[in-house]
Amino acid sequence: MAGLLRVRAARIDICAEMSFEPSFEEQEQLAVTFERKNSRMSARESNVVMLLNAAFVAAVAGLWLLRPPHGFALVPAVECVFVLALAMLVRFDTPFGFTPATQLGFVPLLFAVPLAVVPVAVVVAMVISALPAVRAGALRPARLLHIPNNAFFALGPVAVFAFAHVEPRDAGALLLAAALAAQFLADFAVSSVRFVMAWGASFSSLLRSNWIYLIDAALSGVALVVAEDIHSAPLAGLAVVPLLGLLAMFAHERRQRLESMLELSSAYRGTALVLGDVIEADDGYTGEHCKSVVGLALDLAERLGLGPERQRNLEFAALLHDVGKIAIPKEIINKPGKLDPDEWTIIKTHTVEGQKMLERVGGFMRQVGDIVRSHHERWDGGGYPDGLAGEAIPLEARIITCCDSWNAMRTDRPYRKALSHDVAVAELVSGAGGQFDPRVVETFIAMVTPAAEADAPVPASAGAVPAPAQLIAGI
Repeated sequence: MAGLLRVRAARIDICAEMSFEPSFEEQEQLAVTFERKNSRMSARESNVVMLLNAAFVAAVAGLWLLRPPHGFALVPAVECVFVLALAMLVRFDTPFGFTPATQLGFVPLLFAVPLAVVPVAVVVAMVISALPAVRAGALRPARLLHIPNNAFFALGPVAVFAFAHVEPRDAGALLLAAALAAQFLADFAVSSVRFVMAWGASFSSLLRSNWIYLIDAALSGVALVVAEDIHSAPLAGLAVVPLLGLLAMFAHERRQRLESMLELSSAYRGTALVLGDVIEADDGYTGEHCKSVVGLALDLAERLGLGPERQRNLEFAALLHDVGKIAIPKEIINKPGKLDPDEWTIIKTHTVEGQKMLERVGGFMRQVGDIVRSHHERWDGGGYPDGLAGEAIPLEARIITCCDSWNAMRTDRPYRKALSHDVAVAELVSGAGGQFDPRVVETFIAMVTPAAEADAPVPASAGAVPAPAQLIAGI
């Protein structure tokens, strides 16, 4: 259907599930979509749009030569254009833009005017529907250039009827089904070209958004009943206006719910960033340490193939993995020597304290809290606070454990100087299968070791340098 994908595709892919409730990836895409409407077009986008518009004009010109328009009744035609313009205002937001209730106006229009006139009439209806937004300043006038390529969907069914030499009102069920399929195919093809070429969207992400065509298919039956009466009862097209009003109410409610969802997600993020600032203000080293761990963890997550939602949780868990240290006395945190048993018992509570803080925030921060709780678990089950082992430990926590320890070894601490690259690598290797997930360690070492050194053996002397227990644990 026209305008299924009207705004920029983000770099992330949407989830494969055909759901009306947005996942994390879809929420990220929606945020981009909502911000994009009143932004300027880039040179790349403008070039793609003009190229598609030229193709649309050429296709319409060819259609006029193939099937020159004949006379038609003006009242039904004007009525159908008016209803189509109204239908274009009923928009259900999707991650890549919106899908309007276009079928309720487009199908009757197919029956009301000559085939060659249909694409032109669709463009006119789209312009009419967009003018109020332009006048109110909610849509940049330059974005009206999108209208011709958004109207490409009309060429699909028109081409089917034109090549079959059959008027829509005389078509059988199979030809009508073929016209509907051609409509969807034309719209998807042009939308895919626009988003892949202009914004680098992945083709798979566009395929996964195809559930929105079900809305058009569902409305097509109602529209067909109206279309069959459009000549015998010229005002029949207005029968769908009350239905459009009902759909508009549902679309508005959905829009408000999505905006509220995005605002809430933004609030969670803001809270997490504030907590990160609190950590840094409370202890400068801990704050810088956490920020360094974030970068390492995200790079490692990419190599391990974590999806966008898990990367988001990992990012905040890495930033806040030491948030519980706010509750630990500073004399313990900054103690220059080895911790005694009582002090060690106290400092080990920071994982649980961190989880409690994030649990109070709510939302996806609860998942972040679970990762924070487990980032001192050991692969062999000897960690804390729950004694988890192996795959029972969240992968995100295993990633943080490795990155946390690396950063702790590679920076100056109150009780010792930073270790060299080779010594730190040796410590990770010796801890693989004990403290660390072996696969995570292997991937991490490949990531932090320069290519020229990747095949060089770790010096035997490196592993002989002892490291205090709290160093490897990255307390």
